[in-house]
Amino acid sequence: MKVPVSILIPIKNEAHNLPRCLESVAWANEIFVVDSASTDESQTMAEAHGAKVVQFDFNGIWPKKKNWSLENLPFSHEWVFILDADEVMPPEAEEEFRRIVTDSNHPLDGYWINRRFMFLGKWLKHAYYPNWNLRLFRHRLGRYEKLTDVATASGDNEVHEHVVIEGGRTGRLKCEMDHYAFPSVDVFVEKHNRYANWEARVALDQYLKASSGSLQHGAVGLRRRLKQLSQKMPFRPMLRFLYVFVWQRGFLDGIEGYHFAKLHAMYEYLCVVKTFEQKRQINK
Repeated sequence: MKVPVSILIPIKNEAHNLPRCLESVAWANEIFVVDSASTDESQTMAEAHGAKVVQFDFNGIWPKKKNWSLENLPFSHEWVFILDADEVMPPEAEEEFRRIVTDSNHPLDGYWINRRFMFLGKWLKHAYYPNWNLRLFRHRLGRYEKLTDVATASGDNEVHEHVVIEGGRTGRLKCEMDHYAFPSVDVFVEKHNRYANWEARVALDQYLKASSGSLQHGAVGLRRRLKQLSQKMPFRPMLRFLYVFVWQRGFLDGIEGYHFAKLHAMYEYLCVVKTFEQKRQINK
């Protein structure tokens, strides 16, 4: 029997990733693939794997793809799991999910899942690991936070926003997923250029006190406050490198860990200079 859970996969031109992703959750009773007018074979592949394909038309500001999906899709099940096309679930996830979603008296409303990153052909065991994300939850209770009301030039999908569970308790899944986020350095640079656009816009909003976000989960709220504090410190790119390479022990990942840390230092510099640029434009 299929597991009575709804899977949500947001995509755009993910034909190279979709088969691997969809096969890893073939045990799910319902799979929604939310597309943004892909020009490759994504839709055909999704339908061939039994997924329901829905098109999303972004207005440039809000809502973005995942929140729109949570509000508008006709989910058949109470529990939803959000999976990116470049992520893959392990075989043991099927039974763990089944135990959770079939328990009518289950005490929790959401679950965090850990993931490991593939970078330059190697699984990173220290840099950006562990990496916990809240992905499995009762869909009526969970929505992504809103940290800015304006266009961010970061695409139509949520970037670093987190799911907030309204009044719910959360736990951690035992299974872990594989994240093939950066098949090349080009992909890393392209993604983090867009992420830096988002970071700069959110930082500007905090500077102007025009908008703010709140989180109910203590661990993420603390991480957000620490990040805001770090934005006021000098030498942020160097601090990001030291965080990944030394604090997270990325040096144990070898040369791949070193390059991963250096690229994140570059990303931090992009965030700094793009925030500076936007503040200068505002203050003119």
